[in-house]
Amino acid sequence: MKAVLYTEFNRRPELVTLPDPTPAPHGVVIKVEATGVCRSDWHGWVGHDGDIRLPHVPGHELAGVIAAVGRDVTRWKGGERVTVPFVGGCGSCPECHAGHQQVCHNQFQPGFTHWGSFAQYVAIDQADLNLVALPETVDYATAASLGCRFVTSFRAVVDQGRVAGGQWVAVHGCGGVGLSAIMIADALGANVVAVDIAEDKLALARQLGAAVTIDASVTPDVPAAVRDATGGGVHVSLDALGHPQTCLNSILNLRRRGRHVQVGLMLGDHSRPPVPMDRIIAHELEILGSHGMQAHRYDVMMPMILSGKLKPERLVGRRIDLAESIDALMAMDRFQGTGTTVVTRFD
Repeated sequence: MKAVLYTEFNRRPELVTLPDPTPAPHGVVIKVEATGVCRSDWHGWVGHDGDIRLPHVPGHELAGVIAAVGRDVTRWKGGERVTVPFVGGCGSCPECHAGHQQVCHNQFQPGFTHWGSFAQYVAIDQADLNLVALPETVDYATAASLGCRFVTSFRAVVDQGRVAGGQWVAVHGCGGVGLSAIMIADALGANVVAVDIAEDKLALARQLGAAVTIDASVTPDVPAAVRDATGGGVHVSLDALGHPQTCLNSILNLRRRGRHVQVGLMLGDHSRPPVPMDRIIAHELEILGSHGMQAHRYDVMMPMILSGKLKPERLVGRRIDLAESIDALMAMDRFQGTGTTVVTRFD
């Protein structure tokens, strides 16, 4: 199979030919029809993720067709259209038994714990637990964009943030995660404040439902600007970027008893950001992490997509081929372009 491979961190990957994978007894092999290029892949490539062993094939947002099935798989057969969350559960630990596969003790992540989807084929373990059926009306590029950024935002807004209609929600960072969160919060009837440093991203945020946009590059005090725009602060705030400054701003723009949800990854030098614990205590703020979403929660999200209440296809930006994914991956820290870049051509 053709695949993107890197043998050293922070060194340009190459397009190579590798042996096709074979399924584990409990797993499947998926012929990849689309895979997203995500900033999490960039974090892995530069060496921020300790699970990666070299040489490595990145890629964790994927959709495709089952090409081979392990002997112990009971729910799936060859030829079925599927997608998969970027966090897979083992099925045997206490968290999996409680339905919390996104924090599985023995979780696996394609593109991190094993080779991923920047390839024509990818192997996925524990298929009966972790695969999601893909309706015919959802195209592969849209489904691939769900796998990390959209489902992560859905869980952050719905399950962790507990956003309700009429509440104020701030989203710091209008990349793929942030734009997804804006769309989802708007669909729930919330009033959204979008914060970014790029006008093209803020313009798209307005198109997706943001009631207020704030350009952080020209706003000296972002938390104060959010509090002014919302009459005292937001009920829920998401750091969708993953930076000490956006994390701090997200906490400081909350109203009393508000909820901060950390969605953007905080890795490397940013993994231990300072937080205003005095404000957290005095205002009884909640600080919540959000890490992916379980396969079984797609049953809540997918009807909202099929009904048109959520339109993740609007977030798909560039469609590129596998060779182009190399430059796209290496440029992810520059935050160029809007929407989700998706690999759709693998020949």
